[in-house]
Amino acid sequence: MTEIKSEPVATNKNAFLFVVVAVILNMISFGIIMPVMPALLKDVTGLAAEESVAYGGWLSMTFAIANFFAMPIIGGLSDRYGRRPVLLASIGMLALDLLIMALAPTLAILFVGRFLGGMFSATYSVANAYIADVTEPEDRGRAFGMMGAAFGIGFILGPVFGGLLGEVHVRLPFYVAAGIAGLNFLYGLFVLPESLPKEDRRAFSLARANPFGAMLHFAKLPKVVWFIVAIFFYQIGHAVYPSTWNFHGEIRYNWSEFEIGLSLGAVGIGFAVSQALLTGPLIKKFGALNAAILGLVINATAFALMAFANLPWMAYAVIAVSALGGVTMPAVNTLTSNLTPRNAQGELQGAQASIMAMTLIFSPVMMSQTLKAFSVDSAPIYFPGAAFLLASIMTACAIVPFLIGAGVNRRALAAAAIKPPAAE
Repeated sequence: MTEIKSEPVATNKNAFLFVVVAVILNMISFGIIMPVMPALLKDVTGLAAEESVAYGGWLSMTFAIANFFAMPIIGGLSDRYGRRPVLLASIGMLALDLLIMALAPTLAILFVGRFLGGMFSATYSVANAYIADVTEPEDRGRAFGMMGAAFGIGFILGPVFGGLLGEVHVRLPFYVAAGIAGLNFLYGLFVLPESLPKEDRRAFSLARANPFGAMLHFAKLPKVVWFIVAIFFYQIGHAVYPSTWNFHGEIRYNWSEFEIGLSLGAVGIGFAVSQALLTGPLIKKFGALNAAILGLVINATAFALMAFANLPWMAYAVIAVSALGGVTMPAVNTLTSNLTPRNAQGELQGAQASIMAMTLIFSPVMMSQTLKAFSVDSAPIYFPGAAFLLASIMTACAIVPFLIGAGVNRRALAAAAIKPPAAE
């Protein structure tokens, strides 16, 4: 392989700031609707939270199916045409998705909106490829940590505003979120620079851009495959948050929309502080492998504690513990990106996103159905924390492939940290 020596188009700190702000705005528009989803489903279906949570799982599954097939295509397109146009298309479709949900008179229209949103939900994965374009391998742990912090900041503001707006009207947060996504699109249109030089781009290949082709491509790379397997189990467990947290809060703690929003804001605060202040130093001090394993252990423990947190103050205490587990995915991204050529970063992020999307095809249904089965009046055992216990088991399973990967790839990762792989 011949190394392509070229500088990214966007090399200054402003380019990094631009994409961080885009992620913050995107997460605000996403987080703002979470506290009111139980109320919206109740408004559309007429069912209580214990029953409507099942529809929430199916909506997440619809989003994930579209996401699974679209993400590697979008990642491949970003390798061919650049990151900027793909980011703009994704953000624009998010605005349309949110507007459809705001106007939806029936459950079927909600499903249409979620499907469209899943097809174009490329913001985070392409943003990660953007960051890989503009940072050196030794700086990526800190950079991915800052991206996680941006994710957390958006998640602080969005749910709190969503909870407040939801107290006014159940559909108002969706209109506001659509407006924020629209402003984000305009921001990117006029401000965001391109990060991938033309000489580092490559022809689009449908064989490598379909989700199965992308996964098979990386399955041939033993340096990456074990970490991809670990992501699979980790994401199954982590799905308990987006698929059940808002319903769980209403069912177990009798929280209002505003109280759900506050709890999600607390999750965002813990995550942002952890990502901004701890993730980079942890990866630098202990190495990406050890930091990722530490994050998995913390997440598995936090899920188990949440399963038995019967009082609201206990839930907030677990939120503080779980924030430390935010090191996991930045550490994973550092590992895999350092083992991948520059002109394949979009494909890498697309393949990882496909794994995540594949888990989200079935895990939200699994988690939401578990919550329903143990929280309805007819439940054989009333245990609303059952979904979190299941999440703890799945996260613990992810530690096994990570340990295998650690044994197989230590030497290769040490070499990659010194010199990035050449472009293909």
